Amino acid sequence: MTAFTRRAAIAAAAATAAGAAAPAWAQFKAAPGDMSLGDPKAPVHVVEYLSLTCPHCAHFHADVFPAFKAKYIDTGRVHFTIRELLTAPAQVAAAGFMLARCDGGKNYFKIVDEVFRSQARWQGGSIKPIFVEIAKNNGLTEAQFEACITDPKAQEALQARLEYATGTDKVTGTPTFFVNGVQLPNQETPTLADLDAAVARASKSTGRR
Repeated sequence: MTAFTRRAAIAAAAATAAGAAAPAWAQFKAAPGDMSLGDPKAPVHVVEYLSLTCPHCAHFHADVFPAFKAKYIDTGRVHFTIRELLTAPAQVAAAGFMLARCDGGKNYFKIVDEVFRSQARWQGGSIKPIFVEIAKNNGLTEAQFEACITDPKAQEALQARLEYATGTDKVTGTPTFFVNGVQLPNQETPTLADLDAAVARASKSTGRR
C-alpha cells in the first residue's frame, strides 16, 4: 500500500446519511469529481481511491480490473467509482489526474490506464515527455496539456477532492476500496476473489444478486 502525501491541513467534512427507506444504490452519495463506470442504480457501489504514482494501483488495474469490469461493471451488478489521492511524487500524480480530466474528462479512464502502463518508463528520466505523448494519443496538443496542468481552477478542484478523501472518507493510502460504504482491509491489493467475496456480502445485504 502506498502512503498518502499530505499537501495541506485538511478540514474535516461531514457525510450526509441517506434515509433508511432509500434503495441501496441511493445511500452512497457522490463525492466531488467522482469518475464512474456502470449503472448508477446497480445494487453494489465500489469506490477505489487510487494514485497514478502508486505501483500497487497500476498492478490492480493491469491484472485484476479487466476481469472485475467484465464480471460486474459491464453486467450492471456494480457501479464503480474512482476517487483520487496523491502519493509520492505528488506533483506527478497531480499532473496525471489533471491530464486525465482535460477536455472535460471524456477520456478519463483511458488516460488513467495509459498513465499506469507508462510507470515502467519513468525510470529513464523526465516524465513530462511521456505525459505529452499520452496527451497526444488522446487528441490533445502539448499546449492543451500545459494549459490543463497549470489551470488554477483545475488545481483547486483537485484540492477539494483531496480534502474529501482525507476529511470525509479518512483515506490514508492507496489503493483503498469501499464496497457499499464498507472499507475493505487494505494491507494488500485485493484479488478478484477478495472482490468477489465483498460484492457477494454487499449483494446479500441489499437482497439483490
